[in-house]
Amino acid sequence: MSLPKILQHFCFREDGALTAFGLLLTVVMLCVGGLAIDVANTIQVRTHLQVAADSAAHAALVAREYKTATESKDIAVAVAQKALPSGKFGSTIQPSDIQFGTWDSANEVFTVDPNSDAAVLVNTQRLQARSNGVTTFFFRFVGLDNIDIVRQSVFETYYPTCFREGFVAENRVDVQSNNTYGNGFCIHSNDHVEINNGNTFMDGTIVSMPDKADLVIPTGGMGSNPGLSSALRSGSYRMRILARIDDIISYVDDPTSPYFRSDYVDINPLTGLPAPRITLDRKNKLDNSYWVSGSIHEVYCNAPNQKVMVPSNEILTKGVLITNCKIDFGANSEIRDVIMVNTSTRDDSFSGAAGFTLGLDDGCATGGGAQLVTMGGMSFPSNLQIYGGQMIAAKTISFAARPDGIEGVSIVSGDQIDGTSLINVGFCGGAGMDNNFMAEYFRLAT
Repeated sequence: MSLPKILQHFCFREDGALTAFGLLLTVVMLCVGGLAIDVANTIQVRTHLQVAADSAAHAALVAREYKTATESKDIAVAVAQKALPSGKFGSTIQPSDIQFGTWDSANEVFTVDPNSDAAVLVNTQRLQARSNGVTTFFFRFVGLDNIDIVRQSVFETYYPTCFREGFVAENRVDVQSNNTYGNGFCIHSNDHVEINNGNTFMDGTIVSMPDKADLVIPTGGMGSNPGLSSALRSGSYRMRILARIDDIISYVDDPTSPYFRSDYVDINPLTGLPAPRITLDRKNKLDNSYWVSGSIHEVYCNAPNQKVMVPSNEILTKGVLITNCKIDFGANSEIRDVIMVNTSTRDDSFSGAAGFTLGLDDGCATGGGAQLVTMGGMSFPSNLQIYGGQMIAAKTISFAARPDGIEGVSIVSGDQIDGTSLINVGFCGGAGMDNNFMAEYFRLAT
């Protein structure tokens, strides 16, 4: 029995064949589009939370340098909430989401220590438990109405190698010829470096400036300075330690200050305070008949041209000197375990005759170092020796050192450094320089 013609014609029609496929394709496209919206939104929220976590971690660690852990956490929360207002995003960060501690970079492990200011871990979170989970569009059709997202940031403090041992200046660093710089030593200028011929730069030495193309050397200088090419770096530093000269001078005698050195000053075990400071007469020479080991000394001058003399061959050990006078070190004089701070703004607020020695020549052993800090400059025209010592000056530091007279040195100038020729600069790797003044720097660990 044959079908009526109208039914036969219907069976052979093809104009609606894609309708069913089109419906299926539409459903698939809606699913893919919805999934893409949820994924894109999740990535956007993750990025937003990560940026806020990084900002909060940096703020917390910077604040921790001077404030309590609680105060630092409050500052970090406020910074994060600038990016993630609680009125819009809910409780994305709380003080309990911030932990201070230490960071093991080798194993990438954070260890909580509430008393530490070495590192901080911050979590920013959008959680269902906090009623601020990320709302979904497509996933809700499979029963997932919200997504929990947590981002983490770890910041740590560090001390750049150049500030541990090196010559560092805001402006020019000019070192002359036939010098040898030990493995790891650093020469840095925030302007440019000038180098003469015949120097040797051991493996691991750093010579840096904002643009290494600004290096000033004689024609053919690369060939006559072995190791210089591989030592060159481009980069700059914010000279944080220079901004602390005032604080170092003001608080070097305060046992609660980070600038106080208990290795240099004796503390009364009953009171927890240093002995009363000793006031010296500027007319007296600064020798061991007036210098009391383990004490804080002060001597003040009424005019900028007035000075105090450390006699030739005198060795001063253990103590602190606070002054505004020009200090002249006699020939072959020496200071060990001593800090001298100076508010004088003279270009030669510290100066010395031939053979002055800053620190004890002890092969980078612990102790024996010495520090000079001034609002002015320093000038040592011949045979300077530095062993585990530090010089920090707002103005120029110029020196001519003994050939084998530098081993473990940090020189930082707010102006320029004028160096010398024919010296071997030994590198201690920070050993024996524990009492140097340092300013922390901050970096993202993970």
